[in-house]
Amino acid sequence: MILVRPSFLLGRFRTYSTARSSLTVDALVYPKYGRPTEVLKWHSYPLPALTPETVHVKFLASPINPADVNQLQGAYPVKPPFELLGNTDDTKYAVGGNEGVAQVIATGDKVTDLKVGDRVTMAKAGYGTWRTYAAGPVSDFQPLSKADKNVTDVQLATLSVNPCTAYRMLKDFVHLEKGDYVIQNGANSAVGQSVIQLAKAWGIKTVNVVRNRPDIDQLRDDLMQLGATHVITDDVLGSHETKTMIKEWGQPKLGLNCVGGKSATEMARHLSANGQFVTYGAMARAPLALPASLLIFKNLAFHGFWMTRWTDTHSMEERTEMVDDLVAMMARGDFVEPKWTQVDWKEDSVKSAVDHGIQGFGTGKQVILF
Repeated sequence: MILVRPSFLLGRFRTYSTARSSLTVDALVYPKYGRPTEVLKWHSYPLPALTPETVHVKFLASPINPADVNQLQGAYPVKPPFELLGNTDDTKYAVGGNEGVAQVIATGDKVTDLKVGDRVTMAKAGYGTWRTYAAGPVSDFQPLSKADKNVTDVQLATLSVNPCTAYRMLKDFVHLEKGDYVIQNGANSAVGQSVIQLAKAWGIKTVNVVRNRPDIDQLRDDLMQLGATHVITDDVLGSHETKTMIKEWGQPKLGLNCVGGKSATEMARHLSANGQFVTYGAMARAPLALPASLLIFKNLAFHGFWMTRWTDTHSMEERTEMVDDLVAMMARGDFVEPKWTQVDWKEDSVKSAVDHGIQGFGTGKQVILF
């Protein structure tokens, strides 16, 4: 028998058998890759027993990201483990979801880095966050020591992918000083809005490219309120007037591309000599075509970025420094909660939200509240 430290959720000391705890996990799982609504299913199983080196966590919120859908389809590079999750047959399941925030509800006797009540995110992608509880070693979780009561569960649930991606791209490819310009397409995306807020906090100016749409004035106002310096539409990106205008503002040292195709090509033309161009997405599903003159005469450098690869190749200390910095900004009000819509923790509701994905111009993050 293992003695568990008291929890405000458990209310008293509690012991667990060596086989399982008394808690039941409800999860959305899939036994194979395929269309999300066809392969996702509700599955309940006993939470594994606590050991001296593990913790139990209760999930609070988890977003539904495009990568989650790609993962269910088998089209994402990160492949989560298929495991026997308390089921009596031989079927192995993977749990859906890559991102979320959970709260520690019990710790083993040898755990010193986490305590009951702490909020945590997942240390790596592919963990499976569409479930009510999980058990694992401390290394599975990223502590959120700077997360005070002013930082919401939704902010923390959506922290590890988009804000971290924006943070690293602004930090890692070129030294940006106050007053320097960055240009980005997909500026109304979750990463794009993170770039705007980080840049504002650091004194960096942004040229933000978005698709034209009927409510473009409202979108422009929304991005300006977040801290955007300029907002332009992609249909004028290649015009002589836009080229002249950006030169007058100050040619960007850094370009951030999540669209690809013509938008990315035209955006690259606006970079200053020796500029850095970083691609982290391909929403247009079109190749990135680059004139040779940009490499020969302007000496532009082109890179790819994937947050998962950065996490896999950097230490927990480096990740903690970044996460603490972002959470501190949230606590100060420099990084606001994203627009989001609630997804009820019901099988049909989550399936519908996953199947919906991102369509049209989007209305914000879909977040499961447990």
